[in-house]
Amino acid sequence: MQTQKLVRAALIAAVYILLVYIFAGASFGIFQFRPAEALTLLPIFYPEAVPALFVAVLLSNILGGLGPWDIFGGSLVTLLAAWVTYQYRHTWIAYASPIILNAFLISIYLRFIFGVPYLLSVIGIGLSESVSVLALGIPLVRLLKDRSGRWL
Repeated sequence: MQTQKLVRAALIAAVYILLVYIFAGASFGIFQFRPAEALTLLPIFYPEAVPALFVAVLLSNILGGLGPWDIFGGSLVTLLAAWVTYQYRHTWIAYASPIILNAFLISIYLRFIFGVPYLLSVIGIGLSESVSVLALGIPLVRLLKDRSGRWL
């Protein structure tokens, strides 16, 4: 069973990194389209997704070229959001945590990197994250729920 969880975690991280790589031109910035963020809802089903997402964002943000703040800051925010998603997996908080935490915490350093007001950064990241989590992540959750036949 441990091997299965380890393989699943590696697969989640690999898919996340691949999606960021494919959409690299749109995956970084105040207004971004990062389809990989749909995977931030996977802790609803798999606790091993929590560390997998942390590692995936750490490695993916190296691609972005925004520096150590984004590499380490983005990874830690993702770790926090994934943990909250797992802890509250049976509530609306699971869906809101990646959106809210990314919008308010990532914006703290992105406003300096891009030289924009904090509120603009919150709005940009919040809207961008909402598209990925709600438009892509919710259908992914429904698909996994239908395939498993139960909430895990």
